[in-house]
Amino acid sequence: MAEHISVSKISNYVGQDIILKGWVYNRTDKGKLAFLLIRDGSGFVQCVAFKGDLTPELFETISKLPQESSVIITGSVREDKRAPGIPGGYEVGIKELQVVQAAELDYPMSLKDHGVDFALDNRHLWIRMQSQWAILRIRVRVMSAVREYLDGQGFFNLDTPILTPAAAEGTTTLFETEYFDEGSAFLAQTGQLYNEANIFAFGKVYCYGPTFRAEKSKTRRHLTEFWMLEPEIAFCDLDQLMDIEEGLITHIAQSVLKDCSAELKFLGRDISKLESVVGPFPRMSYDDAAKYLIDLYEKETDPEKKELLKFEWGMDFGAPHETEITKLYDKPVFVYGYPSAVKAFYMEPWPDRPEVCKSVDLLAPEGYGEICGGSERMSDPDKLLARIQKEGLPEEAFKWYLELRKYGSVPHSGFGMGTERVTAWMCGIEHIREAIPFPRTIKRIYP
Repeated sequence: MAEHISVSKISNYVGQDIILKGWVYNRTDKGKLAFLLIRDGSGFVQCVAFKGDLTPELFETISKLPQESSVIITGSVREDKRAPGIPGGYEVGIKELQVVQAAELDYPMSLKDHGVDFALDNRHLWIRMQSQWAILRIRVRVMSAVREYLDGQGFFNLDTPILTPAAAEGTTTLFETEYFDEGSAFLAQTGQLYNEANIFAFGKVYCYGPTFRAEKSKTRRHLTEFWMLEPEIAFCDLDQLMDIEEGLITHIAQSVLKDCSAELKFLGRDISKLESVVGPFPRMSYDDAAKYLIDLYEKETDPEKKELLKFEWGMDFGAPHETEITKLYDKPVFVYGYPSAVKAFYMEPWPDRPEVCKSVDLLAPEGYGEICGGSERMSDPDKLLARIQKEGLPEEAFKWYLELRKYGSVPHSGFGMGTERVTAWMCGIEHIREAIPFPRTIKRIYP
């Protein structure tokens, strides 16, 4: 009796009869032959119907199947290097076909080019397309690689609250909601502060979940809801933190290369760019980066580009600045020691340089920019209280956070990694809105 298999395992069944359960992605008719490209969630495979092998009624049914009809196919697997699909190189000779549902004929996401707004309005259907399927498969591998690496390094995965009583990284990017009789609550910008509590119980922890930022940013790097990884480590300084980030990003890149080669190939990704993502990564101080950017600005003769590159010490980097810095290397680069004024309140000041903090961003090459941002945290309760007061943050809301520094405080560090930014970089795609199943931006909350 034929075995029900997934397309991803089809290479193990050459010469055998199998059963596929899936959907018609495309159909091509050539006289006595009908070609169906079938997807089943694990891959895409060509299935071939030969008129002479089937009843006239069945062949007629197959030759009229609408796109996205759901079917159950029984057939024989054969190797054919010309056969399209993901992974490709195999096809199924149809012996039997059962129509579970014949799709309606007005399927919106037909196999042609669609405008971005139309595609996003139909995101619930767009994710069925081969390109979007490949991107989201790579996203899944990115996320599993994260857990593999951190779990293997002795980290504990602990969930942190989605609803919080106060801002963690600035009050202007919060989504506010009423919380019963307790006043206002906010959707979490980060789980970091709670993970700082967790490290005093578990040493090394991470949270991995949705994060919300009410930034009115319209760039290709911003979403209002995204998935952020946030490891936090006790007895960890800035250099040790960079070592952890380096190991993690190396593991992610090499895992995607190994396990998503078919998806990368379909997307046309230049894998040589990912093959170079192995440690050690270069490390550059903000001071050196600023000097390089200022020199670049002064030498630039094109007025438009010169305006984009405008820079002075004390500014945070924009996308054009990050791109110029990463052009110096063929792998991600750490930039450390940013001005305190452009970073969050909880970052440890640099010794003898209070205007600088022990912060670090990891910038990906090819114009993808910041993928990780972290720091050594303030461990002195008096310094932290002074910074909270300077920022005008509500002291009562941070009472528990200050207490962490009163009972066994230690140097500690952590970082955040944006899943969608890393996924977009791995895939070589332009906009991170394709790197999450249902993107949320300042202009979009449907579907």
